[in-house]
Amino acid sequence: MRLLTGADLWSVAIFMAIFLLLVNLMHRRHRWTARYPPGPMPLPVLGNLLQVDFQNMPAGFQKLRSRFGDLFSLQLASEPVVVLNGLTALREALVRYSEDTADRPLLHTNDHLGFGPRSQGVVLAQYGSAWRQQRRFSVSTFRHFGLGKKSLEQWVTEEARCLCAAFTDYNGLPFSPNTLLNKAVCNVIASLLYACRFEYDDPRFIRLLDLLKDTLEEESGFLPMFLNVFPVLLHIPGLPGKVFSGKRAFMVMLDELLTEHKMTRDPTQPPRDLTDAFLAEVEKAKGKPESSFNDENLRMVVADLFMAGMVTSSTTLSWALLLMILYPDVQSRVQKEIDEVIGQERCPEMADQAHMPYTNAVIHEVQRFSDILPLGVPHKTSRDIEVQGFVIPKGTTLITNLSSVLKDETVWEKPLLFHPEHFLDAQGRFVKHEAFMPFSAGRRACLGEPLARMELFLFFTCLLQRFIFSVPDGQPRPSDQGVFGALTTPSPYQLCAFSR
Repeated sequence: MRLLTGADLWSVAIFMAIFLLLVNLMHRRHRWTARYPPGPMPLPVLGNLLQVDFQNMPAGFQKLRSRFGDLFSLQLASEPVVVLNGLTALREALVRYSEDTADRPLLHTNDHLGFGPRSQGVVLAQYGSAWRQQRRFSVSTFRHFGLGKKSLEQWVTEEARCLCAAFTDYNGLPFSPNTLLNKAVCNVIASLLYACRFEYDDPRFIRLLDLLKDTLEEESGFLPMFLNVFPVLLHIPGLPGKVFSGKRAFMVMLDELLTEHKMTRDPTQPPRDLTDAFLAEVEKAKGKPESSFNDENLRMVVADLFMAGMVTSSTTLSWALLLMILYPDVQSRVQKEIDEVIGQERCPEMADQAHMPYTNAVIHEVQRFSDILPLGVPHKTSRDIEVQGFVIPKGTTLITNLSSVLKDETVWEKPLLFHPEHFLDAQGRFVKHEAFMPFSAGRRACLGEPLARMELFLFFTCLLQRFIFSVPDGQPRPSDQGVFGALTTPSPYQLCAFSR
């Protein structure tokens, strides 16, 4: 074998330099577009990956916003990204250009986990006929099975009773409420998906929630984004299965539940739940390969609704209870309103909400302050658009910095503090702000928003009707600073629940 000479080494070095220069120029091609948003200079190959704080992206984006303005660009390897900040930019992009910003970036990790084009689900699905089919189906089916009706309200109220009974079992001793809140909200989703509920001590139920937690942890942080911007790494044998072992196990468990559900289904009877309704559509779609109603997509739709529907509401309720023990004066005022409007004898109803402006303001302020999904879900442009004078080319990933709206100091009197008066006028009447957008906006706004609103009001009022919550004696005052991950969760805390 011939050894490389000095001339050979120089040739290799020059070739590599030219190659990296070409890659860098390719990464910067969007920056040559007239009026492309400014941003930090990308590195060759990596782009701005090393300049993004994946441990606390909202804080990192706030620093970049102060340098570059409400629209700034990033390059994540070969992927061009524009980050949208502030109410004006977000509404312009998501509402004015709702059709052109409704797409989602491709997730290469899903392909390597076996979720192909026939199983896109509804949350991360590409914008098109399949997504429209599933969005319409999910919304109409939720309505059919109780959303906005007394039937679902009764399910939530009954689950709230079970949750209160579980809280009572602690006899005023310190405990973390998170697991119980997860179980209660998950049972509401289970009632819509499977027409059933799980007992809180059911081992399979506990396993399902553990796997769901593992899945969310696996999908947050630097590694999933790195694998999606460098998908060639996913061809390393065994890597996707190892990195996303929790998601694989979660999907296997959902498959078991679906198999059991199919065995008890009677096609001659009306659908019991969303799964039955979907299976009926699968039968109608036989022989239509273009239809999104297939067995592969059913498991993804169910998984999407489990994850999106359960974790967001339970995390918000966890924030609500934390803020009640940190602000006992707010808790007392909510309970006074509950006593005046509902009393202690009957359960809260959605009709009560219109007569409880302070409680309504507190729930909205919990959502604003907790800011649990600060960057929303990424969008992608399907054609060139112009936002605030900048041109965003077709194929650009959009990160919607919802936190920049929910914590905007030009909108909110005390943006970094918990302050229910943000949603009250001088006469104490409830006021909803345009800048309140925890569910995002436009065509891809959260389809579960009506369900989430019902859950938050009924669970919150039921709990505060029954209990006084406090910081356990001898424990330090918990922090109100969130932990950034797949969602922004409260720092770990315990509380005591005393019967009223």
